[in-house]
Amino acid sequence: MPELKIGLPKGSLQESTFNLMQNAGWEFSIRSRSYYPTCNDPEISAMMARPQEMSRYVERGVMDMAVTGLDWVEENNSDVEVLARLVYAKASRKPVRWVLAVPEDSDFQSVKDLEGKVISTELVDVVKRYLKKNGVNAEVEFSHGATEVKVPHLADAIVDVTETGSSLRANRLRIIDTVQESVTVIVANKAAYRDSWKKAKIDAIVMMLKGALDAKEKVLLKLNVANKNLEEVIKKLPSLHAPTVNKLADPEWTAVETIVDESVVRTLLPQLKDAGGEGIIELPLNKVIP
Repeated sequence: MPELKIGLPKGSLQESTFNLMQNAGWEFSIRSRSYYPTCNDPEISAMMARPQEMSRYVERGVMDMAVTGLDWVEENNSDVEVLARLVYAKASRKPVRWVLAVPEDSDFQSVKDLEGKVISTELVDVVKRYLKKNGVNAEVEFSHGATEVKVPHLADAIVDVTETGSSLRANRLRIIDTVQESVTVIVANKAAYRDSWKKAKIDAIVMMLKGALDAKEKVLLKLNVANKNLEEVIKKLPSLHAPTVNKLADPEWTAVETIVDESVVRTLLPQLKDAGGEGIIELPLNKVIP
C-alpha cells in the first residue's frame, strides 16, 4: 500500500492543528511522550516535530508534507513547495507577528537606534536580513527560549513572536516595529509532489483543510418567506454566489438558504425578521469547498 508521510507540529500549534485535521476528516491520536501519532487513514503515517525544524525534514524527504510556520520556512531557507497558507494560530485566526521590542522605559524608538546593540531572538537569519535591509549593524544572538526576559540585562532588544502582545506588555516591553508576519503553511517535498499518487493525496488534504478552516467562520442560514417579501429578504442576504430559493408546498411561500459569515449573523437575523423572514435557523458547517 502506498504511504504518505506527514509532519505535524509539536508545541503551541499542536492542538489547533489536530482539531483542524479532525474537522477535515483525518483523526490523529497520540500517546503521552510519543512523537508518532496514529491516523484513521491507513495510507498516512505521521511524525511530530517542532515547527522550527519541520521544513528542513520536508526538504530532505524525511516527510512528504508538513504543517509548519512560514516564518520557519524562511528562517531555514528551505527549498520546498508552499502549497497553502492557513491563517490560524494558537489562540486566533490571525497572522502572528515577529516584532522588535525594547524595554518600555528605554530611549529606543526605531530599529535605527539599535546600531551596535545586541538583539536576542530565535529567528536569527530573518532578523539579520531585516537589519541589513534597514542598514543597521547589530549583534544578533540566538535565544533558546524565554526571550522576553533577555532585556535589559542580556540584550538591548528582542525579536519575538506574538499574537496579541499581552505577554510583551506583561514583561514591560514596547513594540517598535514588525519584522514580519507569519501564517501556518502546508509544505511539500518537491520530489514527493511530482509523484502522481502523492500529489493527488496531498492536494486532497489541502482542499479539505482549507474547506474545514473556511467553515469555522461561516454558518448556514435557512428561513421561510412569503413571496411578497422575497425580493426584500434576498437583498439582505450575502452569500458565496446567490442564495438557494425553493418553492414550498404552499405556493405563496418560499424556502431560502445561504452561507454567511458568522460574524454578521447577530445583525443580519433581526434584519431578515423585519423583512419578513420566518422560521429562521442557523446551522454550523464542517467544511466549505468553493
